[in-house]
Amino acid sequence: MADIDVLLGTTIILVAHPDDEVIGFGALMQRIRKAVVVFATDGAPRDEYFWKPYGSREAYAEIRRQEARAALAVVGAEPVFLTDRVAGGIADQELFRRLPQALEGFRNVVAEIRPNALLTLSYEGGHPDHDSACFIATMVGRSVGVPVWESPLYHREPDGTGAVQKFHQLSGEEVELNVAGEEMRRKLDMFHTYKSQKLTLDVFRPELEKFRPVANYDFTRPPMPWKLNYEIWQWSMTGEQVAAAFTDYLRSEEAVQTREL
Repeated sequence: MADIDVLLGTTIILVAHPDDEVIGFGALMQRIRKAVVVFATDGAPRDEYFWKPYGSREAYAEIRRQEARAALAVVGAEPVFLTDRVAGGIADQELFRRLPQALEGFRNVVAEIRPNALLTLSYEGGHPDHDSACFIATMVGRSVGVPVWESPLYHREPDGTGAVQKFHQLSGEEVELNVAGEEMRRKLDMFHTYKSQKLTLDVFRPELEKFRPVANYDFTRPPMPWKLNYEIWQWSMTGEQVAAAFTDYLRSEEAVQTREL
């Protein structure tokens, strides 16, 4: 079991969307001396299925931003919206398409805050933005020598059944946090702030949080060899396409380093 104390100083939490941080880290944030949550996308997909009740994609994105601010205020955490630092912003489901811009923006946040640790979501094929957040945090953490930890949200098992808040492979360094008492009350207050996401949040277990040092993922391949969650949902991207974006970025970085030698 790893020592979670490394996360309790100044920690930057990189998530994909408003509400990810409550599911994965709502109790842990209350123990962190200075928690800064970076939202990598605006939380609003381009498909009108997601935003139609709100009138426009922009209106839905603004509602999610307001909910994020209110939720983090419950535990005294600081929000940072990466879309404010990236020209043209980053829409939900498109983080893997904006990797250079997102990585540059996140590096700047890390340089400004100089955290003791980074905390992010697992590479598990649940959502392409979650996988991209894991890639970004891992790359930046390695480059600046800051430890990176991860937490699982959801993925699919080989038979297609869903798994929630469960690492799909264990490393032996996992830490579980059982949430109760005042920490639970505050976490539930955060949950209830996300009124636009109620149906999503209802499937999670607020009494449990899991963490570990980020695994040594091969980002040039999809996280699992079987059908991923967002492929089962029949979204427009595949795990191979997301991994190809990671591979292209890694190759471009290698080329830059080679030219500098």
